[in-house]
Amino acid sequence: MSMKISTRQVDGVTVVDCSGRITLGEGSVTLRETVAGLLGKSQKKILLNLADVNYIDSSGIGELVSAFTTVRKQGGDLKLLNLTKKVHDLLQITKLYTVFDVQDDEAAAVKSFS
Repeated sequence: MSMKISTRQVDGVTVVDCSGRITLGEGSVTLRETVAGLLGKSQKKILLNLADVNYIDSSGIGELVSAFTTVRKQGGDLKLLNLTKKVHDLLQITKLYTVFDVQDDEAAAVKSFS
């Protein structure tokens, strides 16, 4: 199963709803292209909703980090929302949990950008 992405605007924040797998190849490329597209449209407040991401590999984690640094370099902010236990544990193991601003409530997450 490949990854599906849809975006929506909530109070000036772009919520990126991801579902499926973020893995080497298609999943990570889809994510990269989506983030690049948003930055191209000057949408720099990005909230990645990972509630429906059932699997992520090391390449997917790398892609999250890459997206985060790209957005930051352009003066924006990228936060993570609704991590599944698997993704949460992987971020803990890789010591990246502290790098990201991880939220579990969408309304609060959107407010945290302002």
